[in-house]
Amino acid sequence: MSTEETSRFVRLRVELVVEVEDEGALTKAALRRIAGDTDMPADERVHAESAVTEDTAEALAYLVDPFDLVSEVPGIELAQASWSSEQIDYDPDSPDWDLDGDDGDEYDEDAPGEDRAG
Repeated sequence: MSTEETSRFVRLRVELVVEVEDEGALTKAALRRIAGDTDMPADERVHAESAVTEDTAEALAYLVDPFDLVSEVPGIELAQASWSSEQIDYDPDSPDWDLDGDDGDEYDEDAPGEDRAG
């Protein structure tokens, strides 16, 4: 593929598993972030405060911002981001949590539209 045909866009996939050691501290940090957001409408603020108070995964999602991850990287501009968080059962010894293993995104030679020329 020539440089002219190469997309300038790159999808960066990151998966993190974090252990919440202090739910109270996490919730307080999220509430402080919400309180500091002066542009947030009052009804949205009430909803956000309720969400982060009831669910530590929501509190974490409120504090993690993909823009923060790439804002200092030279030569790029964040075009789009989405993220979510959920509480999970985690067993670090389980093969299901092997981050270096197959993630199911291998090249599918039977997939339509794939260039299979050698």
